[in-house]
Amino acid sequence: MPALVAPAIPAGTLARQAQPHLHGDGIHLRPWQPTDQPVVVAAYADPAIQRWHCRSMTDTEAHTWINHWPHRWHHETGAGWAVTDPTDTILGQISLRRLHLPDAQAEISYWVLPAARGRHVAPRALTTLTHWAFTTLGLHRIELSHSVTNPASCRVAHRAGYPAEGTRRGEGHHTDGWHDMHLHARLATDT
Repeated sequence: MPALVAPAIPAGTLARQAQPHLHGDGIHLRPWQPTDQPVVVAAYADPAIQRWHCRSMTDTEAHTWINHWPHRWHHETGAGWAVTDPTDTILGQISLRRLHLPDAQAEISYWVLPAARGRHVAPRALTTLTHWAFTTLGLHRIELSHSVTNPASCRVAHRAGYPAEGTRRGEGHHTDGWHDMHLHARLATDT
């Protein structure tokens, strides 16, 4: 059935360009590289990352995970970046998930490696990606969701200007059962 509203962001907007490197507040966001595989394996072995992202990774799975990001960019379904310091040491990851260009919406997820925690890496990365997503890509709305038992992610959302919108009851399935999830969001029109 035909849509009565034109796509907010035309198909091909991402696919016709290379994934950008983004810079902001002492951090860099760059596309994942095959040489990052050991860091990805180590990250998903961290108990805190496993707790909130509910997965671990073998070398083969990390290889597939890294190699799948360009495919998602090309098909305009998502985009993932390694978050690094100026020396290219990986501090964490941030990604646009559930990217839907016709509605100009996406969801953001992130994690930070243990050695980089406490340095505001996640809110700086979130602010950097949010700025690009609104000003260059043209998204209208970006959502962020986290377990109500994860106050660190709640602080990240607030520091990056993502107000809480509510609680989704029983939305997240974690290893210890179903979690209620806080929903935060920003609009391009938010100041």
